[in-house]
Amino acid sequence: MTVAVDELEHLDDAEVYRQLEAARRAMSADLLRDPVTLARGLDRRFRMRPHLKVIGDALAEVGRGEQDRLLILTPPQVGKSTTVAEWFPFWWLCTYPMDKVAVTSYGDDLALRRGKRIRAYVEEYGDEWELRLRAGSGAMQHWELTQGGGVRSVSVGKGLTGFDVNLLIIDDPHKDRADAESEAARRTLHDWYSSAALSRLQPDRSAVVAIQTRWHPDDFAGRRIQEEGRVEDGGRWKVIHLPAVAHPKFGADPLGREPGEPLPHPKIATRDTARLRAWWDNKKATSIVRDWHALYQGDPQPAEGALVSEELLRLLRDTTTAVEPQKIAVSIDPSGGGRDVAGVIGGFLGDDGRVWVTDDVSAPMSSAEWSTQACLLAHRTNASIIYVEWNFGRDMCVLAIQTSWEKLQNEGTIPRDVLMPAIAPVRAKQGKLLRAEPIAQLMVQDKVRMRGVFTDMEREWATWQPTDPDSPGRIDASCVLTYGLIPEANQGAIVHAPLPTAPQPSSGRPGGPASMYGRRIGK
Repeated sequence: MTVAVDELEHLDDAEVYRQLEAARRAMSADLLRDPVTLARGLDRRFRMRPHLKVIGDALAEVGRGEQDRLLILTPPQVGKSTTVAEWFPFWWLCTYPMDKVAVTSYGDDLALRRGKRIRAYVEEYGDEWELRLRAGSGAMQHWELTQGGGVRSVSVGKGLTGFDVNLLIIDDPHKDRADAESEAARRTLHDWYSSAALSRLQPDRSAVVAIQTRWHPDDFAGRRIQEEGRVEDGGRWKVIHLPAVAHPKFGADPLGREPGEPLPHPKIATRDTARLRAWWDNKKATSIVRDWHALYQGDPQPAEGALVSEELLRLLRDTTTAVEPQKIAVSIDPSGGGRDVAGVIGGFLGDDGRVWVTDDVSAPMSSAEWSTQACLLAHRTNASIIYVEWNFGRDMCVLAIQTSWEKLQNEGTIPRDVLMPAIAPVRAKQGKLLRAEPIAQLMVQDKVRMRGVFTDMEREWATWQPTDPDSPGRIDASCVLTYGLIPEANQGAIVHAPLPTAPQPSSGRPGGPASMYGRRIGK
């Protein structure tokens, strides 16, 4: 509501006051539309971003009673804790001043910091919504309002006995990877939530909102989703999953991003996509494989039981050894489109007898897209041959590659005098384990190296389980590349023994026929 100045001149003081009060109340009500609107209206330092708007709308649904379980998964440092663990409890108290709010985290210090911030909001802005601290309520860990509500700030695992809870905030329940990977620590957290925490929720109005970065498949978020399910699957939890880089494997993106588009950041302008991409690309390049996919993509995978260890993959990175390519190739594991990742890997057989992986342009692609990317990669690397997974459909793959090569030449992207590489089908072993395990053995024997850091491919190798029904496109494409360049590997003996975390020395010349645990690969 707005009141024009010229209109006020014709009104008496009482009427002026009444209209100004009505305008103020309307503005205050507008600010309580959702927590993000409140934060933006009261704090000029709060940066509105699309992902925070999505989070704010979901929090408002919780406040209206439309959802009583909300899980928010984002990378670190994108504003989720400030929004959810500080502004949201203040917004809740403005709306329900008689309610009790519990803010919990992995440690007392972090939880106390959130509680202090909420109290500061009450002291600075609370008068507008008649929020006032109760006299004598000086304890930072537990303070109350004159209306009966209040906030308790404690670490997960303790501190809620005797405290009624209408709103439970769980902010980063795991301290770090070591804490999340400790089975005992996870068990303690899950037991605390199911017994102590849930038992304090009140019947008149209650909700649980959890925010975290992912660490482990059975962390707090993983267990909640497994046991209680997602809303869209008939379960209880509404899950807002915002990976650093959108990926179709996670389903419809809450922001409507296309695959590969970056997540906004509070300190980077939303329209500056180049800077956003550079920010997340840097995080990906400077993180270990598991951390990138767990913390930044919200997609933790078990490391136990994988064919190849992360330590081994790091040791196989080599950008300095001088080696002369003897045969340059591109390999393809086709996909039918949609969410399936088409594996497109480049590499060569060196004069040292090793297979060197040089490129990974794999992505969810249609046949026209992966054949185009394979042709571009073959042209850029001067590959003499393109290996294709035979099992998918040889004739279709050959036709797709030939069509894409001709199209690229017609467009002038590839000169017309450049001959198309030969297309050779590779019939890898049918079983996923039978297909991948010989290549894992070659990695252990130091017969496969990587000419750089290939985060996505390494992650697939370091997390794929022999019990998984499907193997990812990058694994299959790297198998096809190796089988093409070293055909005898496709006939090698399968050694069912624990794989070391470091390459084992070969007998004789590097890359030559080698034994492992006293047994030979190849004929």
